[in-house]
Amino acid sequence: MEQFLEEQYDIMDVSLLAGKIMLESGAETYRVEDTMMRMAAAYGIKESHSYVTPTGIMFSIETEEPTKTKLIRISVRTTDLKKVAMVNSTSRRITNGELTVSQAYRELKEIHTSDVTFPLKLRIAAASIASGCFLIMFQGSWIDFISAMVAGGLGFMSVVYFERLIPIKFFSEFIAALIVGILSFLFVHTGLGMHLDRIIIGSVMPLVPGLLITNAVRDLMAGHLLSGLAKGAEAFLTAFAIGSGIAVVLTFL
Repeated sequence: MEQFLEEQYDIMDVSLLAGKIMLESGAETYRVEDTMMRMAAAYGIKESHSYVTPTGIMFSIETEEPTKTKLIRISVRTTDLKKVAMVNSTSRRITNGELTVSQAYRELKEIHTSDVTFPLKLRIAAASIASGCFLIMFQGSWIDFISAMVAGGLGFMSVVYFERLIPIKFFSEFIAALIVGILSFLFVHTGLGMHLDRIIIGSVMPLVPGLLITNAVRDLMAGHLLSGLAKGAEAFLTAFAIGSGIAVVLTFL
């Protein structure tokens, strides 16, 4: 009996760890819940229940014994779709019977501790190129292309730096938008750019919380009203911080 109970707790730990990785990496709430229950079912748990919010996960299994429930807190959330894909791959292997409980836990632990993000220099370069491309997409001129690239790249670098320096939500986005606005104004003032509005629009696009907005809408459509509203509020406040940074520049310069 003790071995049976221990095995059940191990299955719960595997499911919770998979859910934690996915939620911290930017997965939708309904996807996290579905993955956790599928993994538990693959290990013989006939009925399980998961309740996921952006800040916590509750997971329980029903057996002949009293219902067992575990809760974990989610304090860090970022965007890392590579880890979401890796957990999905592990989940499929569990469903196909290719992994034991201990093997799955070790694999998920490796995914959780691994750093699969691209190098910072590459991400800054990608943000710079994206800023220039957004400028052209919004019917900007090629004269402003380099200005948008520089402002967008430095703005993205500012977000990364200030998130590490000052762990205050929305502060890094505000400062980054402030830097983008100042740089855009200087480029236009010195003749290196022509259209201030289009340079700013192109440069702030890498800062826009697109994934948050998408996940909020998808969670609302899936019936997860609490998670959808919470993510929508977070996306709104992020967009407000970006707009406030630009507004300060346009007001005082």
